[in-house]
Amino acid sequence: MPALVAAGIGALGIAAPGSAARAAEPRTLLVVGDSLSAEYGLPRGTGWVALLERRIAERKLPWRIVNASISGETTSGGRARLPDLLSRHAPALVVLELGGNDALRGLPLAGTESNLREMVVATRRAGARAVVFGMQMPPNYGRAYADQFAGLFRRVSDSEKVPLLPFFLAPIADRIDAFQPDRIHPTEQAQPLLLEAAWPVLAPLLGAR
Repeated sequence: MPALVAAGIGALGIAAPGSAARAAEPRTLLVVGDSLSAEYGLPRGTGWVALLERRIAERKLPWRIVNASISGETTSGGRARLPDLLSRHAPALVVLELGGNDALRGLPLAGTESNLREMVVATRRAGARAVVFGMQMPPNYGRAYADQFAGLFRRVSDSEKVPLLPFFLAPIADRIDAFQPDRIHPTEQAQPLLLEAAWPVLAPLLGAR
């Protein structure tokens, strides 16, 4: 389009051809999580991420979701995979739902904290915003360990100035019926509750009212 024509169109307040399409192009929300986000033991399309995708579509929000979660994933695995995910998907927002498997495997918590912090930093360098989903361990792991584990998510959030969901499983933590027989993974019926736990943190970042 000639510059003079384009300038005239702009002065009249008329969108140039293709500008509306570009404005409506959805941004990408990347979820990097473990089995809690990878629909472990659930029918496909019933996990909280799929429910979030449905809500976004119903509300006609300009977002698409890439769920890069893997069952059994640790923070070191997520950190290793993240650069390629950022490069391939160019997300505007990244949900980091990792750490539970680190604790279950008895990995050093300092490493978990360092991995999460580096993932936040890498996300920021890629021009995206990060959100951290925290986790807690059952009391049988010992109060000191449980407190240290829960605290590392807060420290990453505070030091890197990113939003935090302190305990993703809070709505169902005390409900045996909300977990599969392994007592670790939430049931299909619990997934809407996980979405409701995540929504207050995600909604402002997605531009939802």
